[in-house]
Amino acid sequence: MKDDHLDAWLEAIPDVRDGLTRTERIILHVLNETQKELKGRNVPTVMLYGRVLEYVNISEEDLHLYLDRLGVKGDGR
Repeated sequence: MKDDHLDAWLEAIPDVRDGLTRTERIILHVLNETQKELKGRNVPTVMLYGRVLEYVNISEEDLHLYLDRLGVKGDGR
């Protein structure tokens, strides 16, 4: 049986190699892949959110917090 508390605790620990958590790494990976798909154009947050949800269950508000922490800025749309 899976221990959700242990998973949450492990998720919160940054990786020693780069200081990113699993969720941060997923967000950056999905953002990069989507930018490639869009040929370098900005990725709408709602599109990013939908794709990130395929990997990790987070709220839209949490995604914005992660993006702010990672220094990812939108164009105001």
